[in-house]
Amino acid sequence: MTHILILCTGNRCRSQMAQGILQNLDPQLEVHSAGIRPAAEVHPLGIKVMAEIGIDISKHYPKHIDQHLGESWDYVITVCGGANESCPVFIGKVGKRLHIGFDDPDAFKGKEEEILPEFRRARDEIMTKMQDFYLSEIKGIKIECCS
Repeated sequence: MTHILILCTGNRCRSQMAQGILQNLDPQLEVHSAGIRPAAEVHPLGIKVMAEIGIDISKHYPKHIDQHLGESWDYVITVCGGANESCPVFIGKVGKRLHIGFDDPDAFKGKEEEILPEFRRARDEIMTKMQDFYLSEIKGIKIECCS
């Protein structure tokens, strides 16, 4: 079984979405997410946009990285610049450490109908990059890119 830890500063949105997407791609993966400074709750719009694509993260909750420091991980993935720069040294085994960054949809302010498109855009970008990660790193499939 492959063990993956996804880190973000608040563990409120991007890391929670990435965790849900990877778990949905392959239920055999053991995927966890955590934050450097975890928020009080998963962002409601993150939960909403994930439900739109049939992935339920409503039972997820922000966790502090400290509870995972001594564990062994095949992959530790940071999804925001803050977590990438302040990611602690792991005591346990870490196979690969990757940074796959995404803009924070929670940084946008306004009414729900104004910021919901940003959450959808972030979700779709996370979906694409997590699928690419899964195929290339987990399944070992070379991804051909065209531009």
